[in-house]
Amino acid sequence: MNRWGNAGIREILTVAALLALLPGSAWANDKDDDPLPPVRPPDGQKIRPQRPERELRHILEEISQKNIENNVTTLANFGTRHLESSQTDPNQGIGAAINFVFNTLKGYAAASGGRMTVEKQTFHLPQTPGAILNPAGVDVTNVVATIQGSLTPNRIYVVSGHIDSRRSNVNNPDALQPGADDDASGVGVIMELARVFARHQPESTLVFTAVDGEEEGLFGSDFQAKQYKAAGADIQGMFSNDIVGASRAENGVRDAHRVRLFSEGVPTTLTSTFTPPAGATLTEDQRIALRNLILTGGEDDSQSRQLARFVKNVAENEETDMLVWTIYRRDRYLRASDHVSYQTQGYPAARLTEPNETFAHEHQDVRVENGVQFGDLVEFLDFKYIARVTKVNACALWSLSQAPGTPKGVLIHAPVLTNDTLLTWNADTDPDLFGYEVVWRQTNEEDWTNAIPVGNVTSVNLPLSPKDNFQFGVRAVDRDGHHSPVAFPQLSLAP
Repeated sequence: MNRWGNAGIREILTVAALLALLPGSAWANDKDDDPLPPVRPPDGQKIRPQRPERELRHILEEISQKNIENNVTTLANFGTRHLESSQTDPNQGIGAAINFVFNTLKGYAAASGGRMTVEKQTFHLPQTPGAILNPAGVDVTNVVATIQGSLTPNRIYVVSGHIDSRRSNVNNPDALQPGADDDASGVGVIMELARVFARHQPESTLVFTAVDGEEEGLFGSDFQAKQYKAAGADIQGMFSNDIVGASRAENGVRDAHRVRLFSEGVPTTLTSTFTPPAGATLTEDQRIALRNLILTGGEDDSQSRQLARFVKNVAENEETDMLVWTIYRRDRYLRASDHVSYQTQGYPAARLTEPNETFAHEHQDVRVENGVQFGDLVEFLDFKYIARVTKVNACALWSLSQAPGTPKGVLIHAPVLTNDTLLTWNADTDPDLFGYEVVWRQTNEEDWTNAIPVGNVTSVNLPLSPKDNFQFGVRAVDRDGHHSPVAFPQLSLAP
């Protein structure tokens, strides 16, 4: 057995058999030292990691460290990629960097058989105090590569890195600001993912995007997320790769097989600070949703957090050789990346980043001070590490694409208080849907522990399964055994 363990073959049981096996009957020895309470939901099956299938293993084998290094180094060598740097100089500035990413992705798209399209998404920002100093404003350009899904094209997953860079003074557009780790590394990840996935056929639509204007205020991703929202796009997961290039901490210790994955608890959409306009009070619907979240103990179960749990389940394996360190915060202390733009629009999103940041290498003018090298330089990057982060992303995106969509309309019914748990949800329309599983855990568990197969139904009642003591969710499963992220139920008080 390797250090990742071996996934067992899962046996699908009928609903009737599972509900007949209530936990009390399984405890013939009645051990006093058993940590699980005897009154609990049916055990079902222990949740195990989802192993990479054959095509995913091929995808992971195709990821090239050398190709990532070439792209990241090229981006760092444009001198500056500041939002207000030159858009016309062919060798230096944000315009040259955008053209490089656009043209390279167009080249990758040629191998897709027409499935991948690449576009520039440009909009104009006026002069903005503290952010955009040019009196004429500035054009902001995102590069967007989209692979159309073959089976469920209306379901979308997005992965980003931000193309712009900065110095100590965020408003200074001049060179030198290589931005190697922040965030040429993230753009290198999405470019390599696009190159590899262009040769494969995901079932759902995948978007690989290099967004602009992150450092000054998440401008590119904010515009992009709003455009998707206005179009009614069904984005079921978004990942920001921001500062994913270094494995060495500032004390010199390497942590080269771990990546942090940040996810919010209380949804951004239920906090007044992020309800447009900023600082506005919550609507009545938001107020009720927040109240119910608190009353039912759902602060740890946002859809973004379910997305993070999904990534850990599918991306921690010997093929990636990585540990996914789920951090239960929206982002690092007092900061935000482009995933927040998507969360603000109500989309589930999370942020990947290296385990230990060295602040002398971020947001700093390039200089030597008291013998210490400052600046975001290529020499501080670990390209083997970036390749492994790319593999984590690949596992997440492919597994999401091939699985059914996250169940929608999931409700836990409590018109009166009982020790039964009644769950309902909307029928999934995925063509290869096999059925559903009700998952559960004790409230102090970090992740879901047990799954109860319930068949292709849209409701289930679990007798003597007290919702006071356990958390419940629903996930979909297809005929090949791929499972969706878990959907955490909303409260219904209707009789």
